[in-house]
Amino acid sequence: MSVELAVAAAMFAGVIAYALFGGADFGTGFYDLTAGGTRRGAELRTQVDHSIGPVWEANHVWLIYVMVMWWTGFPQAFAAAMNTLILPMLFALLGIVLRGGAFAFRKYAATLTQARLFGAIFATSSLITPFFLGAAVGAIVSGRVPIEGRGEVWGSWLHSTSILGGLLAVGTSSFLAGTFLVADATRAGHHDLGVALRMRTIGVGIATGSVALLGLVPLRLDAPTLWDGLLGRALPMVMLSALAGVATLALLWTRRYRLARITAVLAVFGVVVGWGLAQYPWMLVDQIRVVDAAGAPATLRALLVAVAIAAVIVGPALGYLYTLTQSPTWTDSY
Repeated sequence: MSVELAVAAAMFAGVIAYALFGGADFGTGFYDLTAGGTRRGAELRTQVDHSIGPVWEANHVWLIYVMVMWWTGFPQAFAAAMNTLILPMLFALLGIVLRGGAFAFRKYAATLTQARLFGAIFATSSLITPFFLGAAVGAIVSGRVPIEGRGEVWGSWLHSTSILGGLLAVGTSSFLAGTFLVADATRAGHHDLGVALRMRTIGVGIATGSVALLGLVPLRLDAPTLWDGLLGRALPMVMLSALAGVATLALLWTRRYRLARITAVLAVFGVVVGWGLAQYPWMLVDQIRVVDAAGAPATLRALLVAVAIAAVIVGPALGYLYTLTQSPTWTDSY
């Protein structure tokens, strides 16, 4: 494997991690938003706070990692993407900032009105961020980000492929989050809440699968390069995602929540890896390939060394944090 592909693979590993860990984090916003009124939704919102409280800030390390790898390892492609996609990236950043502030302020709100306001901002921002990140991906895979000059600031992401990407990002995040919330609530002894979340998560899964299926029609016409890749090298991952999604629905229905978490992760993993394989070898589809977009070889080698050091130092700490939040001690604290 060439150094250019090694750096691209390391960067994409961060994309996968952010889609899984950050996705499960952002997806809780859907359940917070639809929890109901103050009394009716109190138990669910408490469960959301308990489930994501230790990790919601740590998950952004994956986004920072991807951005640093992208602008350092592939600066020309990064500049082109940010130049054209300034609006969706700005909206996504705004969502991250508002979400984090509202999540913290809701805990210390002086009045019920303030708590409701911060809660609404948190939940809405949790959906806004993945939508605009997915829309940005849709612009890239449909070939609307030119390597030279600036593409359409609005038109580059206001089209069928970007809207599909945004909806799928929100749907998969909500489905993944719901599966974990069901397991967390049931394990903590909140069985009624677990049942309610279970049915809602099944509904989200069916809706997301329907959007993905219907989205194949415009995708074939609007993003032919990606379409060819999906039917080619990425087809096994597409099939894995579909089978894992159906398995997750079945496991949720039969209340086998521990296994459902594994298959839900596999379903989202298949979606993200399938996208990456379908897009390869393009960094910006139909514009510039990965090997052509790469920076200086010395810089790329230094990046790989930094990744190796981070894997040794940061990786175990994050792994311990994620493991700790799933331990009986943490669950019993709720």
